[in-house]
Amino acid sequence: MRIYIETLGCPKNVSDSEYAAGLLTEAGHAMVSDPGEAEAIIVNTCGFINDAKEESIDRILKLAKEKPEDGILIVSGCLSQRYGEELGNALPEVDILIGVNEYHTLPQILSEYERGRQKLFFNSYEKEYSEISARASLGVSYSLYLKIAEGCDNVCAYCVIPSIRGSYRSRKKENILEEARRLAEKGCKELILVAQDVTAYGIDLYGEYHLPRLLQDLCKIEEIRWIRLMYCYEDRITDELIEVMAANEKICKYIDIPIQHASDRILAAMNRRSTRATIENTIKKLRAAMPDIHIRTTLITGFPGETREDAKILEDFVEKMRFERLGVFAYSKEEGTPAASMEGQVPDKTKLARRDRLMRLQQQISLEHNLQKVGQVFEVLVEEREEETYVGRTAYDAPEIDNTVIFTSDIPLEPGDFVMVKIDDGFDYDLTGHVVRADK
Repeated sequence: MRIYIETLGCPKNVSDSEYAAGLLTEAGHAMVSDPGEAEAIIVNTCGFINDAKEESIDRILKLAKEKPEDGILIVSGCLSQRYGEELGNALPEVDILIGVNEYHTLPQILSEYERGRQKLFFNSYEKEYSEISARASLGVSYSLYLKIAEGCDNVCAYCVIPSIRGSYRSRKKENILEEARRLAEKGCKELILVAQDVTAYGIDLYGEYHLPRLLQDLCKIEEIRWIRLMYCYEDRITDELIEVMAANEKICKYIDIPIQHASDRILAAMNRRSTRATIENTIKKLRAAMPDIHIRTTLITGFPGETREDAKILEDFVEKMRFERLGVFAYSKEEGTPAASMEGQVPDKTKLARRDRLMRLQQQISLEHNLQKVGQVFEVLVEEREEETYVGRTAYDAPEIDNTVIFTSDIPLEPGDFVMVKIDDGFDYDLTGHVVRADK
């Protein structure tokens, strides 16, 4: 059967889709890149916030129109897990709905499906991480996400992930290393470690935060050039982790820390363990150990109870910390979370205005950071060609979400090549330059 998979949402969904593709390929199915050529379409959805839910439903409806008359439309992922039967009733166009714990049974589900009858498959999560050995890349092979844990125990007041994905389950280190070696053998040069909280890795298996030791072992894989950390919780960024990051050239001097706010009162209401003081102290340590580190964070405006004073605290914090990479979301009221029933819900107009104000501030900060790079030379990973120029990114940028480098080259290049680029100019979120040395 020819199968098309479309992935929405976060990098963890990308990993799930590739595991599903691997299992289906092993079962004799063929992956296709055009839904019009598919006999079965899988939409791996996101259900984290309202905007993501709307995007997922829009894509489901559009792909339902594109599938062949006798084709099969499958919906998986967080939206499916969260709403299950309700989603099935609302979308009769969908043939099969599966939860986030069903990917390993997908080949069997497909082989036994009787056309014309909508089927739902949802099981509770296992107490341990469920390994899937098969994996097939659905995009580029030189840069891949490596999931090191599933679920979350942080129970932030605004978040539905624990109810969707379950409690935190680390993968055994030997399984992670085995997969990383396989990916490297197939051409992977950048590993991006993902989980709901990568800094909690190993606490359930080994009784301690084991991320530093995992990183040291991953650095021994010769073919891997860059290792990137996503979704690190500030209170679990230990001195040991900072030392390991600073000491290993393969570990990108980049870290994603979802801080969410800077008002201690709002942080407490969010059920976050950090305070402004601890956040600033951790950032100070990171920058002292790695002066060139680029820190990405995300913030939430308009959380219930947020006052003008709280919003000003956050604005002043952004101005002071001058993050290299920053994103801002307006608070999304999600049913089933403690925050949804809190008093002091902030009007949408106010949430969005506060978000936009922060993003305007960050735009100027980003421009200033980029202008400081003019005249310097950076290693760049080539990602695509656009007519007479190439597009790539530095070790300071994660795919899809961060800055790009647009540059020229006198020699032909391929995606996955590494080149040294001298920066000629900087803009709000991009750099331009030219190759001074190719290092393929």
